[in-house]
Amino acid sequence: MNIRFIYLLISIITFISCKPANEPVNLTNTYIELATINGNRVYNGGSINEVPIDSIVFQLNFSSPIDKSKLNSSKIVINNGVDSSYTILSDTASKRLTFKIKKKLNYYTTYTLSIIDGENLGVKLIDPYQFSFVTALDPTPKFPVISDDSLLTLVQEKTFDYFWNYAHPTSGLARERYNSGDIVTLGGSGFGIMGIPVAIERGFITRAEGLDRMNKIVNFLNLSTTDKFHGAFPHWMNGTTGKVIPFGTKDNGADLVETAFFMQGLLTVQSYFKNGNTAEKAMCANIETLWENVEWNWFQQNGQQKLYWHWSPTYGWDMNMPVTGWNEGLIIYVLAASSPTHSITKSVYDEGWAHNGAMKNGKTFYGITLPLGEDKGGPMFFAHYSFLGLNPTHLSDTYANYWQQNTAHAQINYQYCVANPRGNYGYGPNCWGLTASDIPNSYTASSPTNDVGVIAPTAALSSFPYTPVESMRALHFFYYTLGDKIWGNYGFKDAFCLNKHWFADSYLAIDQGPIVVMIENYRTGLLWNLFMQNTDVQSGLTKLGFTY
Repeated sequence: MNIRFIYLLISIITFISCKPANEPVNLTNTYIELATINGNRVYNGGSINEVPIDSIVFQLNFSSPIDKSKLNSSKIVINNGVDSSYTILSDTASKRLTFKIKKKLNYYTTYTLSIIDGENLGVKLIDPYQFSFVTALDPTPKFPVISDDSLLTLVQEKTFDYFWNYAHPTSGLARERYNSGDIVTLGGSGFGIMGIPVAIERGFITRAEGLDRMNKIVNFLNLSTTDKFHGAFPHWMNGTTGKVIPFGTKDNGADLVETAFFMQGLLTVQSYFKNGNTAEKAMCANIETLWENVEWNWFQQNGQQKLYWHWSPTYGWDMNMPVTGWNEGLIIYVLAASSPTHSITKSVYDEGWAHNGAMKNGKTFYGITLPLGEDKGGPMFFAHYSFLGLNPTHLSDTYANYWQQNTAHAQINYQYCVANPRGNYGYGPNCWGLTASDIPNSYTASSPTNDVGVIAPTAALSSFPYTPVESMRALHFFYYTLGDKIWGNYGFKDAFCLNKHWFADSYLAIDQGPIVVMIENYRTGLLWNLFMQNTDVQSGLTKLGFTY
């Protein structure tokens, strides 16, 4: 053998044997192009909701072929005790890793999957990839399943308890919210007293008990020491003294909107007791005094063709906020036109409220035409507050058919939540309803154009007359699925945000009251029938050009 060849061979062997064993092998750089959970894409740093607690399949698509036999499972980690407890699934794609979690996860829990950068799968991952996922809610009924009729009665009774058992002990009026002490709310009290005929008819209280409570309320408000401003009431007052509690710096006097909500309730209760015994008729006469003392036309602020929301004994008209449509304020103009003592003319309604037709909308959202108001309808209380007593079923005027208006509003609110364009956890056919409510650390009027991810049960439940099927689905979800989180001594808590695992511990009078009333209107039409039989109201509606 040639000696040069032998020498070369020895040199090569020596070089190889002397090469450091830990010298790195050049690996292909790669990155994750696509990650999915059960076929749904999830981005780096992103999150995905409502993942099932088992049968969770992840797919990672890499930019380069990988070697699954070289998997380092310690670099693909799922937190919350799951760690690397997953199974690699068979997958013929050279650039894809498919794996499944072995164990069943916990319901409604946030997990994070982290794919650590560096050497793995025979390649070098140049960027880490991490995303979160939240598992589904526990669908097991939290309470025994009962008939829908029994469930509606249960919701009405427990919600009414807020106004009955938690009323202010001196005045009988409704506290603004749970734990608000002496602060009582006039609008919320109006909604609450409309629940008294419901409670009597359904056997929650006796007729004598209902009369006794109404006497307490009406006598308190008729006291000369109870603050009234040209016959109108403030937003808040002290339930012990009857003195105004300012709602804001300049909002320390009359609130015409709250007054109208309260008067709607008083006139409804008056119709219920008006043909009763001597004591009942006396109470109704005291209601009449309160009704006739409201100087509705004085709130035109020096004869303008519109009504103003506020007046202060110290700041006068400084707040300067006209009540103009479309919003929750229709009942103000109806009652102002109905007043037997201080009535407005039709022109105030046409120019001040309807803007001579400028409040019309006519656009289509989710295939539904909306006659009035802002795009997509606004918060749901627009379709509730004025219509607790004012029956929209056959109500029409120059500007709209109000059954069509409110039904369209509710359906748009529902369809928006089903479409769920913001990807909020839980939104869908069983979980919907955007309206004014508490939100985490604040309060807002939620709507399709102001969606902060918070659902308020009152929105769907008070819409029962308009969306009976959709509202019943929501009721089932709220009670059976979320009942351990939002059901309490006074019915459903105010609101919840599944995105943030937030559940209010609050009850608000203005949100509780419409639930009792509108469910009853759906079931029997009781409050609609009582309010609409008032002859003053009938005259006012006719004056404004309504048919009903």
